[in-house]
Amino acid sequence: MTENKKKPNPIDVHVGSRIRLRRNMLGLSQEKLGENLGITFQQIQKYEKGTNRVGASRLQAISSILSVPVAFFFEDAPEQAGQQNSGFAEDNETTYVVDFLQTNEGVQLTRYFTKITDPKVRRKIIDLVKTLANDDD
Repeated sequence: MTENKKKPNPIDVHVGSRIRLRRNMLGLSQEKLGENLGITFQQIQKYEKGTNRVGASRLQAISSILSVPVAFFFEDAPEQAGQQNSGFAEDNETTYVVDFLQTNEGVQLTRYFTKITDPKVRRKIIDLVKTLANDDD
């Protein structure tokens, strides 16, 4: 017996995860984003999960509200079958940064770290994290 449920398109899932990433980076709730778009937070949830596809005009509105170009939502998107890999694409070793930034911890660390203006304090924080991670790099 085959499963009746249609799986979300990987591109839709990726675009949704990028919407969630940027929304979290700005500290914006799903409800607030929905209000700005004139839709419910449940619809935002469906976009972010990739269950509902975001239309072009809606994506343009989201990009405006989240202050990023539309292309932001497609960065590091999975390749479609038969599509050639771009010569400028990042290798898989750097995707850990994107994966980290999609976590709550990554968003919070980035948000608060960038608010620290003193370069010496930033350096000390990096040294502390290196020590805690046992990394002598």
